[in-house]
Amino acid sequence: MVEGAKRGADERSSGSTLILGIETSCDETAAAVVADGRHILSNVVASQEAIHAKYGGVFPEVASRQHVLTIVPVVREAMEQAGVGWDDLTAVAVTYGPGLAGSLLVGLNMAKAVALAHNLPLLGINHLEGHLYANWLIVEEREENPEPRFPLVCLIVSGGHTDLVVMTDHGQYQVLGRTLDDAAGEAFDKVGRLLGLPYPGGPAIQEAAKGGSPTAFKLPRAWLKGTYDFSFSGLKTAVLRIVQKYRGSASSRKGTLAATMPTVIRPLPVANLAASFQEAIVDVLVEKTRWAAEEHQVTEVLLAGGVASNLRLRQRMKERLSHPIRCPPPYLCTDNAAMIAAAGTYAWRTGRRGGWDLDVAPSAGLTSLEPP
Repeated sequence: MVEGAKRGADERSSGSTLILGIETSCDETAAAVVADGRHILSNVVASQEAIHAKYGGVFPEVASRQHVLTIVPVVREAMEQAGVGWDDLTAVAVTYGPGLAGSLLVGLNMAKAVALAHNLPLLGINHLEGHLYANWLIVEEREENPEPRFPLVCLIVSGGHTDLVVMTDHGQYQVLGRTLDDAAGEAFDKVGRLLGLPYPGGPAIQEAAKGGSPTAFKLPRAWLKGTYDFSFSGLKTAVLRIVQKYRGSASSRKGTLAATMPTVIRPLPVANLAASFQEAIVDVLVEKTRWAAEEHQVTEVLLAGGVASNLRLRQRMKERLSHPIRCPPPYLCTDNAAMIAAAGTYAWRTGRRGGWDLDVAPSAGLTSLEPP
């Protein structure tokens, strides 16, 4: 018997809560089975990264069509790896938003079909809530893994979101601040393209920054004093202006005569620009999180979302904050269904249920979620 199947049999015999999670908010088709909100029995992710790389970002129509092709085999594989049957499940949890409307619809319709066919409750999960609950998942079963302790502050940083949240109990959230323009991950992708780095920009910039100096360029930090909000559009524009100067772009030279002069091209200091840009983003993320943790007297600080896998961000958080820091491993920071199943477990326990009229909400924010 495979590891997942053996553990699945053990969980069934102990009467555990088994949740099937489905996640299709962007360009990953994912399904997972999680026991008691913490133990991963399976976690299957079909990535579309290679498909969208040639576009330099996610192409929504292509993403939704690829979800249609992969959703059934992904769910089937998650159930097989977990070693469970439909009758063993407690409920089906699915991301309803935020995300791409077409992508979300594929996952939601699959979840409704499974729940209806097997007479299972349906749980609608906010994608940001899912990222937060990735911190409840146990990675190493042999070690002590106490649950995060409330109250806590969580920094959710991804391609589409940069939110700073206080969590006082399961399903109880206070959003302190969010991005006013580009999210941190979005800024990484855009600057990565400016520097000629491959998509996605976050990992590429982190790798390039290893050979550069974080103080080589003096880049702006938008502190937005008096708020916990974020803004990275000015930082992105500052990098653009530097790139234009090095490449001799006509748009960076004034006057008609200057624009007709031969372009002088200088080698672009990619490593130094990458390191300086990364440091500017990390500075703001770390300091605002530190201020929130101290002001709200939280017990722990959680990191979540794709950008939370950035090594420099993790390092600076540990250096600057006196609070215990939790962060999932990189494969649980990016979009996955185990985090949706984990969030679904605690939604189930607090009495939340989704009806058959549950619809996608592409622009949904994270708010306190009360049981009906």
